[in-house]
Amino acid sequence: MLKTQNIMIHLLPAALISLLNVLLVSAQTRQQLTLNAVSQLNSGSGSFVVPSEDIVTVSVATCSQSSDLRFWISNESSSANPSPGDVGTTEILLVDGEGFITSGFGNGGVLAVEGTGSFEIALSSSTQPLHQTLSDLPLLGDTTSNQALLFSPPFSPPETPEPKFPNYTMYPVDIPQDSMPSSIPNYTLSLFPTTQNSFPRTNCFLSNQSQIQSGNLNLNQSLWLRDLSGWRSQYLIGGLTPSTNYTAFLLLDSTKVLGPIYFATKSASFPCPLVANLPYCPGVAYAMPLAAPPNNAEMYTGDTLPEALSDPLRSYLTNFTVTLNSFACGRDLYSPLVSCLDCQVEYRKWLCAVSLPRCSEPSPANPNGVTAVPASPTVTGLSATKNEQQEVLSALLPYQTSTAPRNSFLPQFGSPYQMLLPCIESCTAMDRACPAFLGIKCPTAQFNGAASYGIGYIDGKDGDEKAGLTGTAQDRYGNVWCQLGS
Repeated sequence: MLKTQNIMIHLLPAALISLLNVLLVSAQTRQQLTLNAVSQLNSGSGSFVVPSEDIVTVSVATCSQSSDLRFWISNESSSANPSPGDVGTTEILLVDGEGFITSGFGNGGVLAVEGTGSFEIALSSSTQPLHQTLSDLPLLGDTTSNQALLFSPPFSPPETPEPKFPNYTMYPVDIPQDSMPSSIPNYTLSLFPTTQNSFPRTNCFLSNQSQIQSGNLNLNQSLWLRDLSGWRSQYLIGGLTPSTNYTAFLLLDSTKVLGPIYFATKSASFPCPLVANLPYCPGVAYAMPLAAPPNNAEMYTGDTLPEALSDPLRSYLTNFTVTLNSFACGRDLYSPLVSCLDCQVEYRKWLCAVSLPRCSEPSPANPNGVTAVPASPTVTGLSATKNEQQEVLSALLPYQTSTAPRNSFLPQFGSPYQMLLPCIESCTAMDRACPAFLGIKCPTAQFNGAASYGIGYIDGKDGDEKAGLTGTAQDRYGNVWCQLGS
């Protein structure tokens, strides 16, 4: 039989014999791809076989900065290497170094790669690609001259107590931090100085670019239950350069990317240390006008913050909860939308924001970004403003060493600093969430609200929702306009 086949091949036209040889060589050199797996390749041109499946999502990611890679795919496994112009061939277009296509591969398929540089190929049996840039973002807590405090998106929300008659259960003064979630996302932080050069925003590229992975920076990673949204991975980074712009990504499961966000470290003379991990104020994660932490610690925590600050806060929270429980929480409703528990949550946010002042400074890009007219208790009508370059000025007020601190329990600070005022929305959110008998009243721009709050940033100066100049307290580019309790 073999002899007969050889005779038949010799009788075929030369052009057809050449085509058959190309197909045979191509089939022998193709690499078989595995479903729901990632293949890492260190060289460019080649072809790969996609297995036969009704639905396959093929994703690709470039891992080299200098790369001219292009990817073509055909849903016919018998075809030669797919190339532009071939019937049934589609190019996988790249955005920020990655791309994908979802299609039926009932007869299998072939993926052809041209160019140079390392890359990854992944096959998913669903319509979701393994390589993805997710919409969630890391969260910036704050920075000092050489530190930054960042958080992952929330996960594993805690169980929420529900006040019911006759047991009106509220949150304790100290939010428990010991019931760790059983499933923790595998986040890795990638951080480096911001560059104007373009680069692939892919997991495989960013994992090799981070100054953390290279050992140039110090990283302290932990878990923290910051708010009701859930637990977060917390990243305290040390060894940063003063007055420098940085770019941060989070990498997940070796193929997914979150970010970027951007931030700037403070100037070398910035005097305030970081404060975080306070169980009674779990949303506090920023610099405060305090002396250096004891024992050369990296930051203040609930164990080291002066008791002169923490004891009154705990007392206020306890007394407020007792007063709130004088209302029949869980039995009588004062609102169809909110409960006593919502009131307690918003009161805690407000109390922490106004009692623990945030120390800050204008960003390097906007050195004049201080409130145009420092507000005094008698000033009326002030709200968020813009400078001549149409940049929104932050609610920063200068404090001298002779100025009485906002919180009378705050120790005297030995350096001038600038305080970032709380957003008025921390007060109005409490007002909306709490029963009327508590008598909560928030100042307005028409009177003297700007003396103690940032007004007109999130909501309009007259209270119109989301009608402020920025619509948010901070953005992904490192701008922070007022301090929103969280």
